Order: sequence, then structure tokens, then C-alpha cells
Amino acid sequence: MFRLLTSISAGELFKRQLPVFLVSFLIAELFYKFHSFTLECAAFLATWFVLDGALQLVTGARRPERFER
Repeated sequence: MFRLLTSISAGELFKRQLPVFLVSFLIAELFYKFHSFTLECAAFLATWFVLDGALQLVTGARRPERFER
């Protein structure tokens, strides 16, 4: 997570991830009632991942470069 946050600029982070984060958060808040924080958190993160991936496919955004070892 730290590597993700430090690898892109704050402006790019807010422009690309904030809208998807907010939509995922709203979906999780409205529909996920598992009575378990762990399950709801995992479902929220999975939703964020899937929505972000779908958005990247739709917009044709390029893949992030692999980190050098």
C-alpha cells in the first residue's frame, strides 16, 4: 500500500482513485451487511479492485509499469 501511494502523485491519486473509492464505499455501505468487519472490509476492497479494473478497461488506461527489482 505504501508503495502504491508513493509511486503516483497526489493529484493523480485523487483524480483516478477517489471517484472509484467513493462509489465502492457507497456500494459497501448500502449493500454489504455481513455482521463482520473483516468480511465487509474484504468485500469493499474487492469491489474497489473490480470497479477500478473495469474503469481501466473502459477508459483504455495504460498498465502501470512494473517495479524494478
